[in-house]
Amino acid sequence: MKSGTSRPNFVFFMPDQLRAESVGCYGHPVVSTPNLDRLAREGARFDQCHMQFPLCSPSRCSLMTGWYPHVRGHRSLWHLLRPGEPSLFRYLKRGGYDIVWYGKNDLYAPESFATVDRFRGPGGGAGAPNAFAFGDVRYYAYLHAPLSCGPHETADMRRVRKGIEFVRSRRPDDPPFMLYLPLGLPHPPYTAPEPFYSMVHPDNVPPLRSSEFADKPDFFSEIRRRRGLDPLPEAFFRKINAVYLGMVSYVDSMLGELLTALDETGLTEETAVFVFADHGDFAGDWGLVEKWHNALNDPMTRVPLLIRAPGGIPNHAVAEPVELFDVMATTLDLAGIEAQHTHFAQSLVPQLGGAAGDPSRAVFAEGGFGLHEPHCFEGYSSAWTAGRSPQPQQPESFYWIQSRMHQEVPQTVCRATMIRTMDWKLIRRPAGVSELYDLRKDPRELVNLHNDPRHAGARRALEQRMLDWYVQTSDVTPLEEDPRGMPPSDALPRERNADAAPTVAACGSIAGAS
Repeated sequence: MKSGTSRPNFVFFMPDQLRAESVGCYGHPVVSTPNLDRLAREGARFDQCHMQFPLCSPSRCSLMTGWYPHVRGHRSLWHLLRPGEPSLFRYLKRGGYDIVWYGKNDLYAPESFATVDRFRGPGGGAGAPNAFAFGDVRYYAYLHAPLSCGPHETADMRRVRKGIEFVRSRRPDDPPFMLYLPLGLPHPPYTAPEPFYSMVHPDNVPPLRSSEFADKPDFFSEIRRRRGLDPLPEAFFRKINAVYLGMVSYVDSMLGELLTALDETGLTEETAVFVFADHGDFAGDWGLVEKWHNALNDPMTRVPLLIRAPGGIPNHAVAEPVELFDVMATTLDLAGIEAQHTHFAQSLVPQLGGAAGDPSRAVFAEGGFGLHEPHCFEGYSSAWTAGRSPQPQQPESFYWIQSRMHQEVPQTVCRATMIRTMDWKLIRRPAGVSELYDLRKDPRELVNLHNDPRHAGARRALEQRMLDWYVQTSDVTPLEEDPRGMPPSDALPRERNADAAPTVAACGSIAGAS
């Protein structure tokens, strides 16, 4: 497949917290996702795409820059991309694209929105009450009642329909566009409008990962204890997973409306459609819910990546590992735009044309915070205390337990780094429990081999490769160059005191003074 030969439109359809294994074309036997499956048939499906941080803002900043989160400290909810930093949308805007954005942010600092031509934020939407009364042991499990509105009345559907209105308004002489649709679902609380909420019966949910785990990081047991999840039966977590699958089907239905609009406007053949998520969700596995900031197991790191691009080969599955921020390099490649900053993303355009991936490639992710970074911890940030985000300070609030854990047991959210190959995964936590998995024998990551001496050689090899990765990606040097000689005379500071002795800057050199 040739890149840069034309200027396609782009659509980024981005559900929030959608894990790959809960999508039909990725092998789930129960969930209904006909539109995601259609996109996989008509384009490329990347079976092992892994994000770079299991938290919304860091993942999105990484996606748009091709930087790992540690490169510029984009590791918290509140450090977003600023005008002096590169981003994919900035490149596209300079390249003549209209940038149209309907949905949530978690990406740009306020002053960076000058890049965007049209923006409409989340807006209000019909909610759903917690399924359990405050004080019930199940209250903090994120399971809510069905949404009180119909499928066409949610905030997400309004965002998608704004995107559809934009698509239908395009004229042949308009410039190419980037339509960015970052949704709110299937992010918890676990709820959806009917009939999606009840679409999957809990008895039909495939077996979940067992909550009887050993040698796991302490956040596994701490989350269960603090949320009151320990005494709950497996049937309860199967219900959570069933509702999550219904949420995924609802997201799929919105994608279907968008694909229909592209078909009916004749834009399908000139528009590259990308579907991906920022990170995954526990969704009941291990008896856990939602996400955790240094959880780097596959339900959290492995996200769908589907790309249907003009001229691409249909129904192509790429088994080899890729990284979510490869989306940035791929988009620039398709648009014929060269990045003007050092980054670590790789273009996937060859794979869109039918090529295989690199079986020797390792993918990396990181998570968590250091004890010296209290401004990153939830429940502390000035963003909350100043009222710029929903206050998590009351026990009834959505993130109460999570924020309390950050403050009271910060070791549960210590920094972590992951390396994953086709065969192995290592998660290193210098201040916590590390993990090692033989993915050939244990693809569900149930048996932690980190302290097993029989696998010490594999662990050391991965640790060495991880160290080399950190050395190579620890920072980036800007491409701009500054002169090392004397600056032009009009750029030099002027002597403030006329009676003072002449300086080297004023005279040029001491030897030349008379």
